[in-house]
Amino acid sequence: MQQQWLTGGPLSAALLPLSWLYRALLALRTLAYRLGLKRTETLPVPVIVVGNWIVGGAGKTPTTLALLDLLRARGLRAGVISRGYGREVDGIHLVTRASTARQAGDEPLLIHLRGRVPVAVGRDRVAAARALVAAHPDLDLLVSDDGLQHWRLPRALSLLVFDERGLGNDRLLPAGPLRQPPDKPTANQLVVYNAPQPSTALPGFVAQRRLTGAVPLADWWAGRPADMAALLALRGKPGLVACAGLARPQRFFDMLTSLGLAFEPLPLQDHADFSALPWPAGTAGVLLTEKDAVKLPPEVVGATAVWVVTLDFQPGPGFEAALDTQLQRLFPTRWIND
Repeated sequence: MQQQWLTGGPLSAALLPLSWLYRALLALRTLAYRLGLKRTETLPVPVIVVGNWIVGGAGKTPTTLALLDLLRARGLRAGVISRGYGREVDGIHLVTRASTARQAGDEPLLIHLRGRVPVAVGRDRVAAARALVAAHPDLDLLVSDDGLQHWRLPRALSLLVFDERGLGNDRLLPAGPLRQPPDKPTANQLVVYNAPQPSTALPGFVAQRRLTGAVPLADWWAGRPADMAALLALRGKPGLVACAGLARPQRFFDMLTSLGLAFEPLPLQDHADFSALPWPAGTAGVLLTEKDAVKLPPEVVGATAVWVVTLDFQPGPGFEAALDTQLQRLFPTRWIND
């Protein structure tokens, strides 16, 4: 199906009637907002939405983490809201260090731990936003991890994230991967390409990403930083397994290979819950992403050496200047540092 979504084919063509129905429902929903039958809510602080038009992991979470670093450097206190995909409880949950991925979702918990910001999760992002602002009234703005199609949620700025797939076969779900019809970005939208080069005709910023090192799982949970020397020291180590519960795990494997590491790849379903260890008993060593590490307490791995491999993600040259322009629009009376 993923291949059909990229190039088209008989299965994609057969699903076109459902795609047309999906488009019609989207048009009715848009009309309902224009006529005032549905409305976008208001919140006491601006919201920046990090989302995409295409289904699957395009890089929203690393983009969100990079954005939080930039906002902090400019003296702005941000909180994050998310649906919390994969969580096993309903209702609004304010994430803490004691939260589990089953309570909060793996990505929101990672954002809380790595981004060092308040996070609230809930299917209703507006309700989650209100709960987070009530709990942290000093917040200057909110960042929504996904939610581009959650139209009740107001947004002062949107970051549209694309990976190598671009717009796929240019068809809407289920005949293609598009969640909504593509359109020309507005003045309050910035495009970020999590890819080696732009994958659509839309003007945007090409992100730069690299692995920054490895740290033992227990040390990662203790907040200790990763070290590149520790990662490079694993070159030539026998019996390594690289495990990734991502939408596109091959990207992680390719980055490890580019550093000269030899390993057995173990791709897992996106948001895999790690209720049981996925690697064979007796595995000498395991390399994990941070998204998977949040679901794996150190005490459950036994004698297996587990390293967490960290990623540095920069939204690309020129992005900071474009972001500053948007922030000056949102906070005209506040000084934004260079």
